[in-house]
Amino acid sequence: MAAENSSSVTEFILAGLTDQPGLQVPLFFLFLSFYVVNMVGNLGLITLIGLNSHLHTPMYCFLFNLSFIDFCYSTTITPKMLMSFVSKKNIILHAGCMTQLFFFCFFVISESFVLSVMAYDRYAAICKPLLYTVTMSPQVCLLLLLGVYGMGFVGAMVHTGSIMSLTFCADNLVNHFMCDIFPLFELSCNSTNVNELVVFIVVGIDIGLPIVTIFISYALILSSVLRIRSTEGRSKAFSTCSSHIIAVSLFFGSGAFVYLKPPSILSRDQGKVSSLFYTIVVPMLNPLIYSLRNKDVKVALRKTLGRKIFF
Repeated sequence: MAAENSSSVTEFILAGLTDQPGLQVPLFFLFLSFYVVNMVGNLGLITLIGLNSHLHTPMYCFLFNLSFIDFCYSTTITPKMLMSFVSKKNIILHAGCMTQLFFFCFFVISESFVLSVMAYDRYAAICKPLLYTVTMSPQVCLLLLLGVYGMGFVGAMVHTGSIMSLTFCADNLVNHFMCDIFPLFELSCNSTNVNELVVFIVVGIDIGLPIVTIFISYALILSSVLRIRSTEGRSKAFSTCSSHIIAVSLFFGSGAFVYLKPPSILSRDQGKVSSLFYTIVVPMLNPLIYSLRNKDVKVALRKTLGRKIFF
């Protein structure tokens, strides 16, 4: 094989989720249905927010971006994973593998920061309602979103550059359903100690900063809510935040389990299951969590459907 990036490997084979023949077809249809729900849910939420002017607020602007990110990073992973259930060899070129890794990292890191921005938005709305329009002005929202995607781009460049600096000699079987960081480290001919340290530092920042922001925001929200005397006011504040807390717990819990544990401690099968959870299940659940628990979204959905039926 011709050399590419100081490597004799020009293509990789993705092992997939399981090698048991009896599970291939059922799993194909299961994850295909997950992907369809993901597409309908996230694209539906994007369309709903775009069509309804009363949803053109900072909160729904960030929810719009969350749905866009969820749709994109699930689309980066799922179609190629589905191929492993119906083909004998799920081959991906070296360049394709690096591209998948880059976009996966870009969207996942962007999601972690957009979730922290959403927590800050809730803090501004509940703790400083009179200053909310100034605190979360369109210019501020734009700067926050630029920061979100900027951090995603930097993190993706670091992770992809770390993998591209490695040499792959003979073994090209990636023990995963996607081109992920640690399974690719296992195939390297040279030492990956420095690369692993870089991954832990970058992931620590990309998970640590958003989690600290979220915890501080919700600590301030909780102290503010406890000062509200009316029960109705408290329940409204809690219901506003509950959807976001569920989404944050699911996303950061599964992500931290995979990337903040040394590869020697975490078995590859455990890593696959956790990766499956935050790459496919969480993006599918997010639109359901935010729509089923949100009165504004339900009202907008009824209006939009009513408008279509009328026409």
